[in-house]
Amino acid sequence: MLVNAADMLKKAEAGKYALGAFNTNNLEWTLAVFQAAEEAKSPLIIQCTAGAAKWMGGFKVCADMVKAAAEAMELTVPVALHLDHGTFEDCHACIEAGFTSVMYDGSHEETFDLNLKRTEEIVKLAHSKGISVEAEVGGIGGTEDGVTSNGELADPEQCRQIAELGVDFLACGIGNIHGVYPEDWAGLSFERLGEIKALTGDLPLVLHGGSGIPVEQIQKAISLGVSKINVNTDLQLAFAAATRAYIEAGKDQQGKGFDPRKILKPGRDAIVARTKELMEEFGSVNKA
Repeated sequence: MLVNAADMLKKAEAGKYALGAFNTNNLEWTLAVFQAAEEAKSPLIIQCTAGAAKWMGGFKVCADMVKAAAEAMELTVPVALHLDHGTFEDCHACIEAGFTSVMYDGSHEETFDLNLKRTEEIVKLAHSKGISVEAEVGGIGGTEDGVTSNGELADPEQCRQIAELGVDFLACGIGNIHGVYPEDWAGLSFERLGEIKALTGDLPLVLHGGSGIPVEQIQKAISLGVSKINVNTDLQLAFAAATRAYIEAGKDQQGKGFDPRKILKPGRDAIVARTKELMEEFGSVNKA
């Protein structure tokens, strides 16, 4: 059974560890991340963007797939199904589709007032149905589903105003970016993170663009109040490298090596291994 993410993140914030929020792209991804969570005994947030959901056939297909996989694997760890970087319309669609948690990303709206207004509406609707809500202040750098940002530093006062709407967790820009980090990246702004935390109290904070940030910076961010770390690119790179190795070794041309299950297995195994490594780094192992 899927749960919302509020309780697990409150425990993470209080316990000074973080939960990985791992994006899924298909069934293989879902099963691999579930296997890792079960083996690590870690609470799990599995999430998808609108783009990934479209690839899978829509939000309803994604939700049904995740629920069925969780039941089939008889998971014993708590799992939340979360919408990543959703529009106002995406949030409504996911609430209807059966997601247990949604992110309304109003950081790209024309005005902050519109972000506030729509966040408040989503919070009221989602909470009436037992669904947790993530909001965002300050655009995250890089490109996510076609939306590009330079990686802003969120305004602490705006974070306070969003927090007071009753959101369950808050994404705030602190210099982090989506995708692969450039060599000249300046690093996370722990000063800004501290300023935001001072105004938002025990509200769990979210670090987007978790792939490629040095472990010591990740762990310092966790110590300062980050309780959810988004991971997508990291697992995509692990999957791609394992799949490439299989093909370059010519294994797809040996016997029935062309079977898609054989082609996909190295990548799926790589996702399991890497996810468990990240759960260890985030401190969520044995926290289920």
